[in-house]
Amino acid sequence: MSKKNKLHHFAENETFGNMFQLSYEQLIEGFKYRGKWNNGFFGNNNDLTVELGCGKGEYTVGLAHRFPDTNFVGVDIKGARIWRGLKNTDESSLKNVAFIRSRINLIEFMFGQNEVSNIWITFPDPHPTPIKEKRRLTSPQFINRYYKVLKPDGIIHLKTDNIIFFEYTLDVITEHGHELIYSTYDVYGEENDEVLTQIQTFYEKKWLENGTKIKYLKFKLKKLIIECPIKNLSQ
Repeated sequence: MSKKNKLHHFAENETFGNMFQLSYEQLIEGFKYRGKWNNGFFGNNNDLTVELGCGKGEYTVGLAHRFPDTNFVGVDIKGARIWRGLKNTDESSLKNVAFIRSRINLIEFMFGQNEVSNIWITFPDPHPTPIKEKRRLTSPQFINRYYKVLKPDGIIHLKTDNIIFFEYTLDVITEHGHELIYSTYDVYGEENDEVLTQIQTFYEKKWLENGTKIKYLKFKLKKLIIECPIKNLSQ
């Protein structure tokens, strides 16, 4: 994409009422819809699903079409990519979709405690080198952030072409005691669920054309046990 087109998209992004371009400082100071997405922005009490690294918004918009009684927020740092999702949302008159342009590692400043029902991670950068493990979206460091926004029974979904990243995530789930609900090494060979097979991202289409099998899993976070201090009954 040319620099001219990017600048045009950035400018047009500002005109959409469901787009929030948030800096680190703005989030730290307090985002007005954090903890108030449903009542404050969407005007309902529906479940909230968040897609991290949403790119052009194919999954965010695709899910919103299929589940009109659920609210969706796509998060990505690339505003030029989000523009496509915004255009599709506007052209389809979808009222249950919003987008945030910001860094994913600030997720706990975008959403409140127990506010999110589902997190979708679709074809993220696998950060294959060990030195970048902490940047993987299913690393223990990121999962600790998800604890701050997911409901106790919230579900994390991962869809990826990268087998090393997929198996890394399986290892994280096992080693940290999270609950694996389902996993497959071949979505299109084993699944009939249209959510998994009929919604395709830009990168997913590329990998499928190359004959790469698409992997998918979903899991719940291990319940945290909060120890309460024992009162001294003799006092």
